[in-house]
Amino acid sequence: MPDTIKWGMIGCGNVTEVKSGPAFNKVPHSMLWAVTSRSPEKAADYARRHLVPHCYASPGELLADPEINAVYIATPPDAHESYAIAAMKAGKSVYVEKPMSVDAASSKRMLDAAKRYGAKLTVAHYRRAQPLFLKIKSLIDENAIGAIKFITLNYFQPALSKAEMTEPKNQWRVNPAIAGGGLFHDIAPHQLDMILHLFGPVDRMAGTAVQQRDQYTAVDMVAGILRFENKAVFTGTWCFSVPPEVRRDVCEIIGDAGKLSFSFFGQPVIEITTGDTTRTISFDALPHVQLPMIQAAVNYFLNQKPNPCSAEIGFQVMNIIDTFTRSPSHIA
Repeated sequence: MPDTIKWGMIGCGNVTEVKSGPAFNKVPHSMLWAVTSRSPEKAADYARRHLVPHCYASPGELLADPEINAVYIATPPDAHESYAIAAMKAGKSVYVEKPMSVDAASSKRMLDAAKRYGAKLTVAHYRRAQPLFLKIKSLIDENAIGAIKFITLNYFQPALSKAEMTEPKNQWRVNPAIAGGGLFHDIAPHQLDMILHLFGPVDRMAGTAVQQRDQYTAVDMVAGILRFENKAVFTGTWCFSVPPEVRRDVCEIIGDAGKLSFSFFGQPVIEITTGDTTRTISFDALPHVQLPMIQAAVNYFLNQKPNPCSAEIGFQVMNIIDTFTRSPSHIA
């Protein structure tokens, strides 16, 4: 067993600039050893700016490097399956960006490959390792608002402007062939993973989706409901074509003794209401939002801690997404 995780990174997009990339060198027993990209020039530029010692012209060359023992896959979702399976086949551990892949069927093949090769696969649902969400989980586990009755989530955003639609980072996110769906597939994995993490197994689910604004080919309005085995009920509504003044990002957890409110993407603040009292708990913004999860993945890859977000969970999240946006997959 190595004492340091030497990472190979496939993809050098926006998410790697601040959210994740620098964290690999800030976590103990971890270093970013090599990068590659569809654009060799982009990979070389990234390696130069971030002081990465090795740059490869292709993923195949990167996977052939015997020094690399873990791979971070930061490409658009349509490439996650092929790169993850190739990396696991090459004997590397894998940390794959969310969404895990384009749909549940693809995620299931990744899960099966991890079992087949005896490989370690972690999904980058990184909020579950952040202090804000660790505190929310502890409050629920401590019955701070009593037994949970229901959870509501409303996430409303204005439609992308014409200028925003010209940006490559937005173009692939609304292309179902690349992203699996639209902006819902980009945003909802974080939220649905956390809902599963907080409330456990689901025994029923249903949803609907529609394209309300003829701007791109993906749906822009999604609604879904989950019933958990503990009898709590979640309802979520996502709309990506509201007026700017209707913008909203709020999750409320209602218990029989109070309420928790927070935002998934806004200020790191929890609001707790019990009886006539409302109090807030605030957290510092993280300079690299994936650092706590990368630390957890490194600990797992070094056999020091359990998997912080398994392929099984990633598959469950994609199965919910499929159920909300298309016919249920019913994959065993």
